[in-house]
Amino acid sequence: MVIFTGSAQHAAVNSGQFDYGSWMPNTPMTLQRPPPTTKGTADESSLLETLPDVNATVHGMAVMYLLSKQSSDFVPLGHYPEEYFSEIVPRQQMHLFKGELGLLGSKIEARNLGLKIPYTFLDPALLENSVAI
Repeated sequence: MVIFTGSAQHAAVNSGQFDYGSWMPNTPMTLQRPPPTTKGTADESSLLETLPDVNATVHGMAVMYLLSKQSSDFVPLGHYPEEYFSEIVPRQQMHLFKGELGLLGSKIEARNLGLKIPYTFLDPALLENSVAI
């Protein structure tokens, strides 16, 4: 559970946030007016008055970009410094885990061939071994 939470679950929530949020109306950082409380009362003018100014938008997008980009010390899921594990059983388990991740990665790669926009956020080869900010 710890490995899943610190790797796959974090990537599922974090990795796509810039792709989704880089179009500001999806995730405005601030609102200049309260959102409408009655359906059908919003128009283009009220929407434009409500959305954040350019400065707030640029700062919010910069934060999302920095949080979403791969870190400079990226370590793929399932890769661990060998010197920390010297016993046979942990090494065997690591080998099995890497093999399962490889099979999963192959399935994801094959599935993505048929997609117009490939979904790579949970590809084990691109998944961080842990939460890295």
